[in-house]
Amino acid sequence: MKMPLSFLCLAVLTAAPLAAQDPAPSENAIVVTAQRSGAPMWTIDTPTGTIILVGEIRAIPKSTPWEPARLEEATRAADRVILGAKPKVSPGDVLRLIFSGSKFTKLPDKTEASQYLTPDQWARLSALGTAHKEDYTRQSFLLTSFEMLRKQLRFNRDTADEPSDVVRKAAGKAKVPTTRAATLRGEDIIDNLADAPPQAHISCLTAAMDAVEAGPATVEKRATDWRRYDIPGVMANPLESALGQCWPWADDTLGSELRTIWVDNIAEVSTASGTTLAVVPLRVLAESGGVLDQLELRGFDIAGPEWK
Repeated sequence: MKMPLSFLCLAVLTAAPLAAQDPAPSENAIVVTAQRSGAPMWTIDTPTGTIILVGEIRAIPKSTPWEPARLEEATRAADRVILGAKPKVSPGDVLRLIFSGSKFTKLPDKTEASQYLTPDQWARLSALGTAHKEDYTRQSFLLTSFEMLRKQLRFNRDTADEPSDVVRKAAGKAKVPTTRAATLRGEDIIDNLADAPPQAHISCLTAAMDAVEAGPATVEKRATDWRRYDIPGVMANPLESALGQCWPWADDTLGSELRTIWVDNIAEVSTASGTTLAVVPLRVLAESGGVLDQLELRGFDIAGPEWK
């Protein structure tokens, strides 16, 4: 593996006398390096340091140019890293999923999709099923939504590195202290999904049908807008809209919790010294009433792309 030039320079400098060494990276230099990665981000200057919020979308196509190496470099120079919430799944949770699998994949009590949908919604779903040789009659709306996005748009095929993975690996190698925004109990997540009635996933299904009808070009446009910092364009994209209207983000309980934890985490590190780098789902940051709006209401001075 070819060693990066920056690493070679660092090795030379550390072998020289202390007086010949470069000073530690300034917070401004870290921000500039992170910005050159091509991932949209916002910075918040505090009395004691800087917070960098990297707006992440998942499943970035390889055809979308961005520079993960720049984000790696910025991560190594940060004082701390915050990554997204992580579910804590126990063996018991796995067994529950196995033995109650049909509860998550099928509509309850042998009911059919047409019993929950309006005639127009059912006609759209039937037409898509016929066109793609799929039977959506008994399948849960959430599973149908994700299958349509995956199979028809192929949005998760041939993808590039994602910001959270880039930052996690770089922080691990550089031993930068890393925390999760929260740890969610697997049991709570499973119960939340199991308790949701079919009607709770109809808006997800409708948005997924919109995305599929918009066509595969919507996948590339979403990523291109992300790379160009056109945040309103990303948020209005049919694919991003569908992902944002599906579980868990659309769930009143879990979705609200996932948003609140980010505001609380950022408020907490606003008193920390040095640079904090956090990778946050873009939809959580930029949606109306989202994290950026809430931070702005709290009086934080936010610099970065327009998000509304």
